[in-house]
Amino acid sequence: MSILEVRGLQYSYENKKRVLRGINAKMEHGKMYAILGPSGCGKTTLLSLLGGLDSPSSGQILYQGEDIVKTGLADHRRSHVAFIFQNYNLIDYLTPMENVALTAKQPPLPILEQLGLTAEEAKRNVLKLSGGQQQRVAIARALASDAQVILADEPTGNLDEDTAAEITSILKKSAHKSGKCVVIVTHSNELAKEADVIFQLRKGELQIAGSSNINSRN
Repeated sequence: MSILEVRGLQYSYENKKRVLRGINAKMEHGKMYAILGPSGCGKTTLLSLLGGLDSPSSGQILYQGEDIVKTGLADHRRSHVAFIFQNYNLIDYLTPMENVALTAKQPPLPILEQLGLTAEEAKRNVLKLSGGQQQRVAIARALASDAQVILADEPTGNLDEDTAAEITSILKKSAHKSGKCVVIVTHSNELAKEADVIFQLRKGELQIAGSSNINSRN
């Protein structure tokens, strides 16, 4: 059974411009999905809808078979999904440990150390960390939660090539080893190549552009 399913999803902006046109898709536990598409095509809008940050104009988003609008968007955001934003979206007056502790059901330091931060760095103000380190904190915060779905908006967009490769590997492991459903919006073809399923969003329609699993039903 898919953990996330999209049925006939449509979305229009307030100026009546329709950006998503009847999207259908299924996403499963233990897989990493990449959504590619040109700027302004609605990738971030789709991610926001999957995370319950907005409501569709029509159609449904199902989490484990239940419509997230009917069960409550706030509950969906709180219990089911974790976001990784391109601009990190950390609380800048807190340390990495304090940021992760906001969502963690377990001690934050082991997770931060697993992602490459030292114990000393974990106690610094986050503004004193590099961009790569801040992104690791953002990922640690997502992984530390109980959420089964991780939604990442351009998670490697501000990072150098080596750090981007490390972050991609971490996200892939969170799907394959931790059983999470990881959905990534990206412009990076290199990141997309690491995904189990690649979606292409163009002219409001979502199509599978590639898959590493020929038996995938998505």
